[in-house]
Amino acid sequence: MAGFLLLAGFYLAGPDVVASDAVGLPALAKADAVVAPDGSGQYKSVQEAISAAPMRTAATDPCWVIFVRTGIYRERIYVQRERGNIAVIGEDAGKTIITYDLNANLPGPDGKPIGTFRTPTVQIDGDGMRWENLTIANSAGPVGQALALRVDADRVVFRRCRFLGWQDTVLVDRGRQYFADCYIEGHVDFIFGAATAYFDHCHIHCLKDGFITAASTPEDTAYGFVFADCKITGAEGVKSCLGRPWRNFARTIFLRTEMSGVVRAEGWHNWDKPQAEPTVFYAEFGSTGPGARPSARVPWAKSLTEAEAAAMTPAKVLAGSDHWNPVPP
Repeated sequence: MAGFLLLAGFYLAGPDVVASDAVGLPALAKADAVVAPDGSGQYKSVQEAISAAPMRTAATDPCWVIFVRTGIYRERIYVQRERGNIAVIGEDAGKTIITYDLNANLPGPDGKPIGTFRTPTVQIDGDGMRWENLTIANSAGPVGQALALRVDADRVVFRRCRFLGWQDTVLVDRGRQYFADCYIEGHVDFIFGAATAYFDHCHIHCLKDGFITAASTPEDTAYGFVFADCKITGAEGVKSCLGRPWRNFARTIFLRTEMSGVVRAEGWHNWDKPQAEPTVFYAEFGSTGPGARPSARVPWAKSLTEAEAAAMTPAKVLAGSDHWNPVPP
């Protein structure tokens, strides 16, 4: 059953997720810092704890662990590039909520709209971060672009997190990211960007007619977005495309994904850019459910072979030059 929380007049919905040490969380006693809204920890805000973390930027540096007690944290968070290798671990994903409500149309100091990229509730520039058992939300509602998350960092892992928003919920702008057992909801282009990102056993939920992804994969990048063993659902009567190309070399792949009837038969959209059709790489393998209709897909979409799909593991897609593997054997 979905859980609902009213913030600033906007309902944040998502599946209830309960975290515990049994699923591999660091015990509270092992945390380097504790955040609690009632003052029972060292810090009352997540940003304060992150700003107190040591500057450990090497991939071999130990991870600094922040344990976040349940509560609603109405704050914007920025993780600077000099503060990588931090783990932010929530006590309960459904009840540990970081939220704010900026949207692209709000005026900035110069009186002009602030634009999409200045709206994230959480913005991450620090490499090697890990976020677990949290809700990250933008509660602005149906008012245009409003980011819950923006990632401009490499080797970032999200496990059992919920990302709630409307338009442009998650921007993975650059680097490599791994999402496992996460819930992501939105309306238009709500997973977008130029990063290489792997979504493993994630739940994608469409709130209104629109587009799930809008990749802007650089031309010389081997992988864009890969969704493996995920499921796609939607509100009643909603129809959505799997993706459209923000840039002409967008790459998005769905592997063994359960697709409800929310997925349009044609699957993909060219964003009214026919010149992008021969340059994008949109592909599926093993899709199931009412939305899985390979014979009805646009002719420029591709079907992968079983061998090609089997090769697209997190270790392969996210390897890079340093052979990063977020899922150790």
